[in-house]
Amino acid sequence: MIYMKIWLLLIALSASINSFAQDISFNRKIVDTLASPTFWGRGYTKNGMQKAAIFLAKQFKILGLEPLGKKDYFQKFTYSANTFPDEMEVSVNDKKLTPGIDFLVTAESHSSKGKGKLVQRDSTTFVNAEQNIIVTLENKLTWDASQKEENYTIIQLDKKRFSEVPTSIKVDIENKFIKKFEASNICAMVTGTQKPDSFIFITAHYDHLGGMGSNTYFPGANDNASGVALLLSLAKYYASHPQKYSIGFILFAGEEIGLLGSKYYTEHPIVPLQQIRFLTNTDLAGTGVEGITVVNASIFPKEFALMNKINDDNKYLVSIGARGKAANSDHYWFTELGIPSFFFYTKGGIAAYHDVFDKAETLPLNKQADLMELLIKFNERLQLGNR
Repeated sequence: MIYMKIWLLLIALSASINSFAQDISFNRKIVDTLASPTFWGRGYTKNGMQKAAIFLAKQFKILGLEPLGKKDYFQKFTYSANTFPDEMEVSVNDKKLTPGIDFLVTAESHSSKGKGKLVQRDSTTFVNAEQNIIVTLENKLTWDASQKEENYTIIQLDKKRFSEVPTSIKVDIENKFIKKFEASNICAMVTGTQKPDSFIFITAHYDHLGGMGSNTYFPGANDNASGVALLLSLAKYYASHPQKYSIGFILFAGEEIGLLGSKYYTEHPIVPLQQIRFLTNTDLAGTGVEGITVVNASIFPKEFALMNKINDDNKYLVSIGARGKAANSDHYWFTELGIPSFFFYTKGGIAAYHDVFDKAETLPLNKQADLMELLIKFNERLQLGNR
């Protein structure tokens, strides 16, 4: 009999290990796919964001989730965006530079083609006034997206890779300003078994910065393919484990250009905002060796204490740090309207952020399974009213 018990225990342990491996494999596949050249940084050129939206809606359907609001998965909206679809060539002191590695063109810049001298203005700034070109030396190159097009071109050089004083420049840069860029939030749900009109929301943004020129893109693996992977793994779980409350999932567009997708949702809610009992937003979820930080921890201390107790009891993370209110991700507009919301991000590991080095192969995804378990238990307790 004792051998039978040991055998059954080994089978259960093996099943648990296989389940863990499958979860990590699923998450890894999602990150690898979203950070690949196919989706071109999930941004504003080569239809990157649109391709990602279609892919993610398909994932919700495959996992068995229904559209939020019962219509379809897409909540469409538009906004302006400055883009760089084609030419992106810069030479300084007759040295041709590599986009994303040696230099970046700031996101609000306009087209520029020509060559000329650079006049030094201070220790890090050089100007060609005839063509409205500004060159700056930077310790780190990080890019953003912009809704504006200005009448100048700013070129940032990585001063660790360019040690000379810039004296001359040659550029061929093409921008395209889009007044109505078409984007979509991707929205899905699992209907609750007892209180279907009460919702717990799990959110993440799927957009990133896209590409700068025809040959350089920003993969956005940690920011935020990792958060999307975690959300989809939770969607997979809840599809086969319906809860007392309905669980809503939103993958936001337009986060990187000003939290536009979440703002649009709060202004045009599919589910009435008063039906949302709690919202957890995940962004930068690819590491975690040093734990996580929770934004709004001081705004909702009871929920933060609950999350810490669950973590203390189960030892998922080395620490859960507290942070106050911040407009740094898609939870913000919900918080502003009085909806209890957390935003968490992982700490430790890679330092890549808003650059070409935020690649899938750099992410350990070492805490995604633990984060998933933590959030499942947290949401269970919320439904018990222990908030």
